[in-house]
Amino acid sequence: MLKKILFFILLPFAVLADDCVQYKKTPFVNIKNPEWTKTVELSDDPMDEYDGKYFSFKLHGITETSFMEKYNIDFNVIPERDGYCVIVNGVDATVGYENFLVKIDKSHKKNSCSYNAVLKHEEKHIDAYLSILTDMAPDIKNSIFNAMNSVMPIYAPDIESIDSLLEDMYKKLEKHPEIVLLHQKINAAQEIRNKRIDQDEDNHELKMCD
Repeated sequence: MLKKILFFILLPFAVLADDCVQYKKTPFVNIKNPEWTKTVELSDDPMDEYDGKYFSFKLHGITETSFMEKYNIDFNVIPERDGYCVIVNGVDATVGYENFLVKIDKSHKKNSCSYNAVLKHEEKHIDAYLSILTDMAPDIKNSIFNAMNSVMPIYAPDIESIDSLLEDMYKKLEKHPEIVLLHQKINAAQEIRNKRIDQDEDNHELKMCD
């Protein structure tokens, strides 16, 4: 008898959620890259040890950057029976590298030949990071679209519950397999392209300053 009562209570909620499916849309996806900055500074200490890591070779410079993702989901709220349907229209996304910090070993005097050689080398790393955004632009858009397109309209029993439902939606978007795989591809591309720069150059321009 208890099972029958529970079934009778839960069924209307399932029906209400199904009522929202009719409002499903193909989402739009707009993507832009953030405006980035470049800061160059000399290290306070020799860079044989940097960020807790020890190097068996002379580290002349290093480039650090931060990768940002910001998703602004556009949605509609439509009254449905005794509640509301929350429907995703699309997303305006900002994806890319935000800031670059180039650190040059303190042994290179500012504006000296060796300083400029190291800076030129590190700027190639910046170009490598930015090239990833250009080359992977279709992958980035497709991944975000597939993640957004998987989001079905959500039933909200009252206006007050909509914010928490949207928060859950953002969390699911961040953990969506398409987004996780995208991160892995970007990280792999970063490692490959940066290693290629270091291997191909081998401090060639710096050696010319000796």
